[in-house]
Amino acid sequence: MLILALETSTDLGSCSLWRDGAVSERICPSGKPHSETLLPLVRELLLEAGVKIGQLDAIAFGVGPGAFTGLRIACGAAQGLAVAANVPLIPVTSLETMAAMAGAERVLALLDARMGEVYSGSYRLTEAGYMLKGEIRVSAPADVSLPAESGWVACGNAITAYPVLAERLSAAGIAVQSAVVPTAAVVAQLAVARATRGEGLDAALAAPLYVRDKVAKTVAERLSEGGRA
Repeated sequence: MLILALETSTDLGSCSLWRDGAVSERICPSGKPHSETLLPLVRELLLEAGVKIGQLDAIAFGVGPGAFTGLRIACGAAQGLAVAANVPLIPVTSLETMAAMAGAERVLALLDARMGEVYSGSYRLTEAGYMLKGEIRVSAPADVSLPAESGWVACGNAITAYPVLAERLSAAGIAVQSAVVPTAAVVAQLAVARATRGEGLDAALAAPLYVRDKVAKTVAERLSEGGRA
């Protein structure tokens, strides 16, 4: 099976090719928009693997939540490639990807949502993979719901972005993995079982998972917080 995966929900953009268990990955160079670097890296990745777009079985992409522009880039690129290859799309959330990277049985995934907020999701490892407990939420760091039980691990860049959140996790005795951000290699790995089960979407039906519908604060909101207009 051949699965191409794209992930641009954070500043760390990447693409990956899963080939019968072997995974190769390319990281988008920093300092340049993902819109300029993602597709050239995809072409490079496929060329070096000797794979043509029509040979793919599915294309997976990081559906969100995350940076609004990044989500649109991954989704749009995945849709275009899927149409060209005539293959289904497999959306994978950024928080599930982070939970899988953390590798614990119980994971609280915490992604910086900017604007002073955090995307959060609680995941439990089951025989079917990481399952979301409840729903993905966006909230202020002080309002993130922390698990009451022991044995949880928190992961994600929101931990270092918001000291108040790090303090709350420490006080609750929750271990942290703050360096975890989603990557295309793990998106590809998570997509394999879904592709095998035929759970892909038609390209026309794919859409980013924003969770919130506000891209930036208004001038009045920035000024009220002591910022600039």
